[in-house]
Amino acid sequence: MRHTSSLAGMLLEMLKFYARFEISEETGDPLTDHDMTQLHYTKITSLQKAAFAKFPDLRSFALANVASVDTREALYRHFGTLSQEKLRSIATYLNLVPPEEREVDENWYRLDLGFLRELLISRHERRASQLEELNEMPLYPTEEVVWNESIVPTEYFSGEGCLALPKLNLQFLTLHDYLLRNFNLFRLESTYEIRQDIEDSVSRLSPWRAEDGGVYYGGWARMAQPITQFAVVEVAKPNIGENRPSRVRADVTVNLSVRKEIKAEWENLRKHDVCFLISIKPPNTIGTKYSHKLPFVPQVGLTTVRGCEIEGMLDSNGRVIEDGPEPRPVLPGENRTYRVWLDSNQYRIDMDNASHGREDVYEGFNIIMRRKPKENNFKAVLETIRELMNTECVVPDWLHNIILGYGDPGAAQYARMPDEIAVMDFNDTFLDIDHLRASFPGYEIKVEITEEEKLVRPFRLTFEEVLCKQNNQSDRKVIMVEPHVPPSRGPYKANEPKRNQIPFTPTQVEAIRAGMQPGLTLVVGPPGTGKTDVAVQIISNLYHNFPNQRTLIVTHSNQALNQLFEKIMALDIDERHLLRLGHGEEALETEKDFSRYGRVNYVLAKRLDLLMEVQRLQESLNVKGDVAYTCETAGHFFMYQILTRWERFNGRIKQRSGSNPSPNMVSQEFPFHKFFDNAPQPLFKEKSYSEDMEIAQGCFRYVERMFAQLEEFRAFELLRSGLDRSKYLLVKEAKVIAMTCTHAALKRRELVDMGFKYDNILMEESAQILEIETFIPLLLQNPQDGYNRLKRWIMIGDHHQLPPVIKNMAFQKYSNMEQSLFARFVRLGVPTVDLDGQGRARPSICNLYNWRYKKLGNLCHVERSPEYLIANAGFLFDFQLINVEDFNGVGESEPSAYFYQNLAEAEYCVAVFMYMRLLGYPADKISILTTYNGQKHLIRDVINIRCANNPLIGRPNKVTTVDKYQGQQNDYILLSLVKTRAVGHLRDVRRLVVAMSRARLGLYVFARVALFKNCFELTPAFDQLMQRPLKLHILPSEMYPAQRLNESLAASVNLLPEAVVIEDMPHMAKFVYDYYMDKVSTMKAQTHGAKQWQEPGTTGRIASPTHHISAHPGADDDTDDEDEQARIQLSDDCADEMKLSGDVEKPKPIQNLLEESTDDHSSASHEK
Repeated sequence: MRHTSSLAGMLLEMLKFYARFEISEETGDPLTDHDMTQLHYTKITSLQKAAFAKFPDLRSFALANVASVDTREALYRHFGTLSQEKLRSIATYLNLVPPEEREVDENWYRLDLGFLRELLISRHERRASQLEELNEMPLYPTEEVVWNESIVPTEYFSGEGCLALPKLNLQFLTLHDYLLRNFNLFRLESTYEIRQDIEDSVSRLSPWRAEDGGVYYGGWARMAQPITQFAVVEVAKPNIGENRPSRVRADVTVNLSVRKEIKAEWENLRKHDVCFLISIKPPNTIGTKYSHKLPFVPQVGLTTVRGCEIEGMLDSNGRVIEDGPEPRPVLPGENRTYRVWLDSNQYRIDMDNASHGREDVYEGFNIIMRRKPKENNFKAVLETIRELMNTECVVPDWLHNIILGYGDPGAAQYARMPDEIAVMDFNDTFLDIDHLRASFPGYEIKVEITEEEKLVRPFRLTFEEVLCKQNNQSDRKVIMVEPHVPPSRGPYKANEPKRNQIPFTPTQVEAIRAGMQPGLTLVVGPPGTGKTDVAVQIISNLYHNFPNQRTLIVTHSNQALNQLFEKIMALDIDERHLLRLGHGEEALETEKDFSRYGRVNYVLAKRLDLLMEVQRLQESLNVKGDVAYTCETAGHFFMYQILTRWERFNGRIKQRSGSNPSPNMVSQEFPFHKFFDNAPQPLFKEKSYSEDMEIAQGCFRYVERMFAQLEEFRAFELLRSGLDRSKYLLVKEAKVIAMTCTHAALKRRELVDMGFKYDNILMEESAQILEIETFIPLLLQNPQDGYNRLKRWIMIGDHHQLPPVIKNMAFQKYSNMEQSLFARFVRLGVPTVDLDGQGRARPSICNLYNWRYKKLGNLCHVERSPEYLIANAGFLFDFQLINVEDFNGVGESEPSAYFYQNLAEAEYCVAVFMYMRLLGYPADKISILTTYNGQKHLIRDVINIRCANNPLIGRPNKVTTVDKYQGQQNDYILLSLVKTRAVGHLRDVRRLVVAMSRARLGLYVFARVALFKNCFELTPAFDQLMQRPLKLHILPSEMYPAQRLNESLAASVNLLPEAVVIEDMPHMAKFVYDYYMDKVSTMKAQTHGAKQWQEPGTTGRIASPTHHISAHPGADDDTDDEDEQARIQLSDDCADEMKLSGDVEKPKPIQNLLEESTDDHSSASHEK
């Protein structure tokens, strides 16, 4: 009953909030705080005037100043004693209720005393400023919020009933409303994740009540440590106009007598990392077992949770150790003290409570908990959203209504924009004139040049329909094509521009054209359709067409950003104009460093190289003096020595050229022969005057460009610190700047303060980015004269694949927080360019998911390329659904909530992987995917036991969930669907599309066919899968790579007599074991000293998880890169230790497989 009443109260508060929302009721325009205050004054002064004119009893109210009578208490004092008749006459006079003569016709209103009094008071009371409330709100969640089911519902939300939560749908009242809803939901989702982390860390510590009444810790946690000492060391005075302290700092001391690597993690806590201070008073005595199935707070006696932000670790003198390039001092002993900032708003509230007799919470902290850096950016993002709400958000006019969900959704498409560009240089987009003609079906292509040898790229295109539109003439679907020869950049091979080699399809060309034009471009890219190639070509074309504009690239993940960057580097974009912000650039597969400091170092090194060239040029001309000392002296050298020589050369050529110039004249007069003697010789062909003159001009452009770069680098001589140089690079030098959406949210204030500017935004993986994290990159710059300078917004994504990961089901489904801005734009009807040719998978595999798209065909290379024409060695079919029945009477198991596993499928997947490795398949071309975190851990454990340390087999490229593998691909995918009782979340078609589209050449799905074949949502894919036999058909005589062609289904049936049909998992396990033993017997010398083999189908007892498991498959704490490797390493170390101690269980014979107790296989270890 209490839950219902609190929910009802919260719903009522939401209703009151939106009843008084800051929006004009007449026009729908947003109102500022000042506007709302003026409205309030207008209402209350009209009430005072009415009281003065008509109601002499209220004379004291009428003559009082507004500030003394506009609170609820003051209004009640004046109106609370009035009779019902008096209140009604006042309300009638103000037109709040109809007069008595209309009472019969309008009988919908109430006239009782309580209603009339509340009507007058609530209408005229001073409203609390939403912004003030927001600014005074603590950003860290407290224990009152973290475990309040009405505010943060449990993970297992049924979908029934209503909740007092904001919703993200299609439309919003104002930008303030949009930001506020996102702020609240982001805060609550972060709170939910914090709750999971606190429960996990504290329960691992196993706090018990000691005999002396203190706390005894029976366990240990990587992410939490007991506090040995806590003290508030500074409470700074409030700023003028505020009532909270301007700064509160405290010192937290912990004892780090833990493993070396964990100690290093604690010591490497960085400035601004968020930690949580926790107070517990355990009720349980030593030895009491903790259960993650029972309520957490009563078990551990948790009383307080407060957030804090790390300022730094203190050295032995009590000073904060600053982050920097210098090595950190080595501190003696195990005790470490951290200086932290506490939340000033929260501290003020807590001190107010303490002064009224409540407990001082800052005296009882006994645990400090840290979080993984990737998941711990919530405070910075919330501060960014709050900051946006405190500033006047200026969104480009052409985007404003579309973001709020109003007006014509196609208004920002390039064809509807007033500044559509008619003439565009497509640079190297087209391979040749035939490719250009094929790229514009429906258009007439006109070329004025008839000579075939001159019809080569780059091409400049004039769209006559745009010119007709601008001149109000009837449309003509004509494109004028003008090939142009870009001026030579110099005589060296390295001066030749890099060229695009991809034959773009017509829809890809349309996407590139749309991205080059001003406005909003949405590109829907199904799996394998070249989204990244399109993005890179758009960036390259913008760079060459608009050299003074800057383009911001935003992606969801570092991996996508790195893929994009590696392709950008292959195009004709000057390296010095590329910049990569944020962590993750380390993973770039290049020796070049594109981070801020990496680019500064590149510029400084390039400066030295160019000055060396200047010196060589000086020596070649026999000029005296130290002209190559700085960029400034080089600039003078260029102006007084180089330019004068070039002008003299041009003058002499003009004099001598006449009507019949000599072919060797240019060579004779050219002043820089000696400098270019390291270029391919001869420098001049001396066959044609015009050809040689073009070579001479190219040489001068090379020299001129050299000095132009030095002029750009001159600022780096004047700026001495690395920070100033990196800021200059970001604000002035870089033309293409890349970052993740998270980095944009974290660093917005810093970028705006620096004066960061950009004209175009390109977003990759847009359908995987949260609404708010998509919106923030629009506002990383200050408006100019009240206008946003953004000209283009290109969003590339696929709303048919998985949305952003939201761990809490209530926020995901009820509040629709998983809807990306990309998906909302598509729902609103914003025009999209749908890419329609995939070049990743065999056509047969593509058919499993192409039904989900409007029109998805195959590019010619997947139908003609040898790797797609050859069959998968050892398999009869290129894809197959393999039915997996219960093993020892057990199908799926659930050792803890949502931790689903299926031992039969896990063993079957690993056995097929081992079979593939024995045939010669490379391990890095095979990935094993599954739909549940529990199964992922089980498969990893089975691999560790079966084959991980066997040199013949090893590990696959990845073992992970479908959700975590989105955006990646591999040649061969083994997919385990796990469930045998209910379909589960594979019913979401977006997850099915991702699962089916990861494989290029082979897909083998292990599932309970009887369950999935009846699922309506999955029918289009499973109907095709079930056309093939449901038992695995293998050809063990074939070795990788195969020579056999990949035949159609009908042709493959002819090979059935040769195939070995695998009946079930134990059959496959025995087959692989026998196959392995045969192979080993022929190559014993090569495997001498290999670790002992364990046969498939046998495994030791695997422990059940002992803490909370996330229901969302994309939300497991275990990340699939560094954490997986650390976990694998740890298991290897443990295995080695067991081997040394003689505890390794001997492998059981294969015959015992079916007699094993299923209890031994109930689950896999979830511990890292």
